Amino acid sequence: MATFKTKNLSPVNLSLFTAMVLSIPVSIAFYIVSKNVYAGIVALAVTLLGNYLLIRFVLESFIYRKIKLIYKFIYQTKASKKEEMYYKYILPNKSIDEVREDVEEWAQQKKTEIETLRSNESFRKEFLQNLSHEFKTPIFSIQGYVDTLLNGALENPAVNRKFLENTYKNVERMVNLVSDLDEITKLESGEQPLYKENFIIQDLIKYVFETLSLKMVERNIKAGIKKGCEQPVFVFADKEKIGRVLTNLVENAVKYGSHGGNIVASVYNTDDRHVLIEISDDGIGISEEHLPRIFERFYRTDTGRSRNVGGTGLGLSICKHIIEAHGQTIHVRSKPDVGTTIGFTLEARKM
Repeated sequence: MATFKTKNLSPVNLSLFTAMVLSIPVSIAFYIVSKNVYAGIVALAVTLLGNYLLIRFVLESFIYRKIKLIYKFIYQTKASKKEEMYYKYILPNKSIDEVREDVEEWAQQKKTEIETLRSNESFRKEFLQNLSHEFKTPIFSIQGYVDTLLNGALENPAVNRKFLENTYKNVERMVNLVSDLDEITKLESGEQPLYKENFIIQDLIKYVFETLSLKMVERNIKAGIKKGCEQPVFVFADKEKIGRVLTNLVENAVKYGSHGGNIVASVYNTDDRHVLIEISDDGIGISEEHLPRIFERFYRTDTGRSRNVGGTGLGLSICKHIIEAHGQTIHVRSKPDVGTTIGFTLEARKM
């Protein structure tokens, strides 16, 4: 048998219930004193109506007026006509429990927003620190070379050309840094449209291997497509941008791969709609604590070693943005001294 509960009553129902509780004893008392049923009924009607109006007035004037202010604080906007209608007619019909749930939901939402803002602020500070450091290194180098040249080294043919070449390298590094930052900004804002087409992914992988063959020869690294993955697989994507992704991944594999090691590309049809591409090396690998952050801008697992091998620190971040712009995902698997595999998915061929 269901039990009667008052905690979920609206102000109207609560006023009526309270008025009845107060009015019934009064009407019974009138009946006992007057011995007249009619007098008891009249007393019940009058006291019920009076109590109901008084209690509802008190609830709406002193309690739900405060609740209305709470809702206005929650939404923090000037109420439109529609919202004013809500405050006037819908809100008074809400129970206290419903109001409590709304406030708790708002509080949880604000807590989540505050945590997100703190996280973003921390990321922003770290990003600015890294950006400052990335620019500071080549700028100070350029300043040092130019200062030395102006103070007499310019007239010394034994060093002037070398200093100018080093200055040029640092300028080139800054240009690449600005270019990569500009590309990420455009990818994030959607300013770089995707020109998707059907193409064979293995052909693009082979082209990237050929483009970077000189760097591989320097480190005696061999690259190829995994046995069993040679069968041509079509994907539907922006060929130029996916070429950039593959180039960045293979360059990293060359930089951090073992001297005399191997780079292997794998291609899998995961289902009728997606293709998985993976680039693997047998190099130094990445520690587990670094894996969640390697796609962040300027994040380096080993600052000193990373800067010695070159790069802007934005390569993997660019890869992530390009793949996500395609509506796909990128992931990493790695183990120190065993190697690293970075994979991403693409849409299968569109008919």
